[in-house]
Amino acid sequence: MAIYLTKESKVLVQGMTGAEGMKHTRRMLAAGTDVVGGVNPRKAGQRIDFDDRAVPVFGTVREGIEATGADVTVVFVPPAFARAAVTEAADAGIGLAVVITEGIPVHDAVAFHTYAKQRGTRVIGPNCPGLITPGQSNAGIIPADIAKPGRIGLVSKSGTLTYQLMYELRDIGFSTCVGIGGDPVIGTTHIDCLEAFQDDPDTELIVLIGEIGGDAEERAAAYVREHISKPVVGYVAGFTAPEGRTMGHAGAIVSGSAGTATAKRDALEAAGVRVGTTPTGTARLVLDRLAG
Repeated sequence: MAIYLTKESKVLVQGMTGAEGMKHTRRMLAAGTDVVGGVNPRKAGQRIDFDDRAVPVFGTVREGIEATGADVTVVFVPPAFARAAVTEAADAGIGLAVVITEGIPVHDAVAFHTYAKQRGTRVIGPNCPGLITPGQSNAGIIPADIAKPGRIGLVSKSGTLTYQLMYELRDIGFSTCVGIGGDPVIGTTHIDCLEAFQDDPDTELIVLIGEIGGDAEERAAAYVREHISKPVVGYVAGFTAPEGRTMGHAGAIVSGSAGTATAKRDALEAAGVRVGTTPTGTARLVLDRLAG
């Protein structure tokens, strides 16, 4: 089992013919992802060779869905075109849009998230590494060779920490790892993933990675307290971050005591979540919890 992405998922890549799209499409294919097409109006009708597979390019997302049955799109377009790309995908009825692009204006993100939600399209991101169900499918830029299938579900704001925890826990393995992104406005939240992992019978433990800024982790803690029966282990990045300065992600800014790593840790621990002080320490907590 998995959440959001399985071996049955059929993936389109918007921006596949660009440099980043080409590179990561090749990596997704190597990981076993069923990439069924790219989207580029200027190159419609072409076929792009990726080692032993030729992937067709469609003029629109709708054409790609009609021809292939695609239900996932991965967005690699530049920031100025991201709003139009997600809107087009939602209009076409895509089920899941994974928006890798960073630097998207907040008003554009608000607009396409609202539009996609109205049309039943789940958005992951923007400014995220995507998601991977090891051994089944990989939609985005997460390295596929650092984890195997297993019983841990991972949801993280940080791409780098997603990779590190996957590597630290590679011997146990993961059901699905979801990088939700660290922008102020994102589509899929910690709470969404917590709910999905709770309902996934093959996920035994959930790892939740947060960071300073906003109140997403505090809201996730409240959700854990009320709705999650599976063990949850957490990590919050940014204990040494200076007040009032954006750190890394656009959403990672602290004002006063609100949004600090300490406040988030306290909220999570009050909900029964064991919180590590380092990524390696967090991995040890996971191993201890799985050991009983």
